[in-house]
Amino acid sequence: MTSVNHNSAASSALQTLRSINTSLEETQGRVSSGYKVAEASDNVAYWSISTTMNSDNKALGAATDALGVGAAKVDTGYAAMESAIDVVNEIKAKLVTATETSTDKDQIQLEVTKLQEQLSSIAQGASFSGENWMVAADNATAQTVVDGFVRNDDGTVKVTTASYNVASYALFSAVSDDGVGSGGILDETMGITLSSASTADEIAGYLDTVETALSEMTIGGAALGALTTRIDLQTDYGSKLSDAIEEGVSRLVDADMEEESAKLSALQTQQQLAIQSLSIANSSSQNLMSLFQ
Repeated sequence: MTSVNHNSAASSALQTLRSINTSLEETQGRVSSGYKVAEASDNVAYWSISTTMNSDNKALGAATDALGVGAAKVDTGYAAMESAIDVVNEIKAKLVTATETSTDKDQIQLEVTKLQEQLSSIAQGASFSGENWMVAADNATAQTVVDGFVRNDDGTVKVTTASYNVASYALFSAVSDDGVGSGGILDETMGITLSSASTADEIAGYLDTVETALSEMTIGGAALGALTTRIDLQTDYGSKLSDAIEEGVSRLVDADMEEESAKLSALQTQQQLAIQSLSIANSSSQNLMSLFQ
């Protein structure tokens, strides 16, 4: 039966067209944005995971940037420590020369004094971003370097750090206004004073002092070297971890462009057919007019 009040065929064709248009709109959105989960309504679980992981990845990137600053501090400290070791070795060589009874110890002391001044200059200049790890009080707290960002199983987060005990490895505990260092590893080395009256025993004591300083500086340099290795490893790991997070999030929310392209072509064809079907359904009621002619 054909009714002029209701065209069921047209209604069915219209519903089909609306459904196709909705799917087409969704597919076009995925193609234009590149996301299959762009909003929470698309997939609550995946959207929640991706939002959290993207936030963590930004924090990890910030931690990596901070690690670069820490690396610069460590490199500055290591350069100073290495230079100071070279200078103390020079002082050691001068003391060995002074053990020869025929040498002019006063002249040797002039050289030693200049080397001591160089030690103060090295320590005072080893500053980066307002921090100097080579000049620190005996009770100074350990300096830390940000090396990571971690999300715990319970959902809490924390920033991890690596530490360096500046109080134990500082060359000096203080540098006076006139640029003379005191305290620290090199405190006794700065007290070396040769003169024509210096005895062999005094020089031997100075050599012991230098050897002790060299031993302590070697330990400090090793600690800085270990920290450098830790920073390099963490930097490499942070880069790989960031890439892994980005890849994981991509698998959850990114659209498969090949698949979406195929869907788009199919839906466009379906849309054209649905429009034609609706047109045919609408024209069927007009055919009734021929019955009244």
